Amino acid sequence: MITIAKLIFLSILPISELRGAIIYSKIIGMDPLLSFFIATLANIAIVPFIFFFLDYLHHFFLRARFYKRIFYFQVRRTTKKIEKHIGTKWELPALYLLVAIPLPFTGAYTGVLAAWIFKIKRKKALLAIVLGVITAGILLSSGLSLI
Repeated sequence: MITIAKLIFLSILPISELRGAIIYSKIIGMDPLLSFFIATLANIAIVPFIFFFLDYLHHFFLRARFYKRIFYFQVRRTTKKIEKHIGTKWELPALYLLVAIPLPFTGAYTGVLAAWIFKIKRKKALLAIVLGVITAGILLSSGLSLI
């Protein structure tokens, strides 16, 4: 039971997320299928809370002029660059790939942040993020099973 709690905890941490949890389960010799389902569900379950947390923090920090000026300058500049090169029709596939590719600093937290910054509709963003988390879990689990 404690092992499952540790797995869930690692899945919801921003630094380790799904990747760290699945690697941890492999190290301790946990059933790969069970660890895949637990880690994936925990990582998916945290996504709506991250959106809420970002909304709340942003609203709170907007009171500070420094934050407001820097945030809007960076967001406008970044969204213009991305939309110029990628366009808005590729935002969901790009979001999916951002979450699905198991590299450092990619995952559900980064996907939520990207969806929030680029103002992608929540339901569509949630779908892309959930599919990305599932894909990352499959890639990691199948890759680790070869070891």
